[in-house]
Amino acid sequence: MFAAERRQLILEMVRANGAVSLRELARVVQTSEVTVRRDVRALEAEGLLDRRHGGAVLPGGFTRESGFPQKSHLATAEKTAIADVAAGLVEEGEAIVVGAGTTTQELARRLARVPGLTVVTNSLLVAQALAHANRVEVVMTGGTLRGSNYALVGSGAEQSLQGLRVSRAFLSGSGLTAERGLSTSNMLSASVDRALVQAAAEVVVLADHTKLGTDTMFQTVPTDLITRLVTDEPPVHDDRAGTELQALADQGVQITVAGSGPGASGAEGAPPPGRPGRRDVPLPGQRGRHPGGPQLRSASLAGDGQPPERAARVADLRRR
Repeated sequence: MFAAERRQLILEMVRANGAVSLRELARVVQTSEVTVRRDVRALEAEGLLDRRHGGAVLPGGFTRESGFPQKSHLATAEKTAIADVAAGLVEEGEAIVVGAGTTTQELARRLARVPGLTVVTNSLLVAQALAHANRVEVVMTGGTLRGSNYALVGSGAEQSLQGLRVSRAFLSGSGLTAERGLSTSNMLSASVDRALVQAAAEVVVLADHTKLGTDTMFQTVPTDLITRLVTDEPPVHDDRAGTELQALADQGVQITVAGSGPGASGAEGAPPPGRPGRRDVPLPGQRGRHPGGPQLRSASLAGDGQPPERAARVADLRRR
C-alpha cells in the first residue's frame, strides 16, 4: 500500500471512530506502528487529525466524545486484560460501585462469578451484564438516560447516591494524566462519576495505555483520590505513557499492569493458576504501599502509608 493510500485509510478510520489507537491502525493498514506514527505526524501537520498518546483523534478531540459503538471497538484486547485483573481485586460479599464505560462493562461480565457481591451502578450495560447473575445484587441509580453511553446521569442519579457507602469504586474515563487525574468529555457524566467517588473508600481507575496523558474537559477524579490504576503494558516506544505512569506513581497511585506476556505476571514469575497475568509496578513513588498481590488496603486504614494530604481528603469524604 502506498503512503497516500495508507494515510487516506487512517484518516477515514479516525473520522469514523473519533479516536483510534496506533496498534489498531497498524493492524488495519498492515504495516508497523513506526510507519503508522510517521503517517499520523504527516496528517497532523496538514491539520487533518491530532496525535494523542498511543493514537490519533479528530482535530479538536479535546472536546469531542466518541459514541459507545465506536469506543467498543477500540483497544478491545487491552480492555479485556484490564477487566480480568480488576475482577481479581473484588472479594466475595463486597459492596462496590461501577461506573459507565466499555472497560467497566467488560469488568461487569467477570463480576457475575463473585458470590454475595452488591454492585451499585448508573450503567445500563453494567446492569445488563449482571442481570442473570443469581448471586450478585444489582442496585441502579435513578436519573436521565444518556443514550450515547447507556448511562443514567443528572440530579436524579446524584441524589440516589447520597448517603451510600461502599468499599471501592471502579471507574473509567476519556483521559488520565498525573496533573489532573481522570477526566471525561461530558459534564453530566463527570458529575455522576464524582458522586460515585464520594460513595467509595477507595477508587480504582481502569484505563488502557491510549488514555494515558490524554486530557479532556471535565475532571472526575483528582490524582490524589485515585488508589490504584489498572492498565495494560504500553508499547516499548511509547515513552510518554511510561513517563505518565511514573508521574502517577510519584503521586502515590499504585500501578497494576495487566497482561499475559513475559514480565507481566509479578515478581515471583508465572501467575497462580486461574489468575490473569498481572504485575504491580514497583515505581519509586509508591511509598507505603503493600508490594505484590492484588489486595488493596483495608478501608479502615485510611491514613496507612498515604501522604497526609491524601489521608485528609479520604477522611473528609467519609464524614460527608
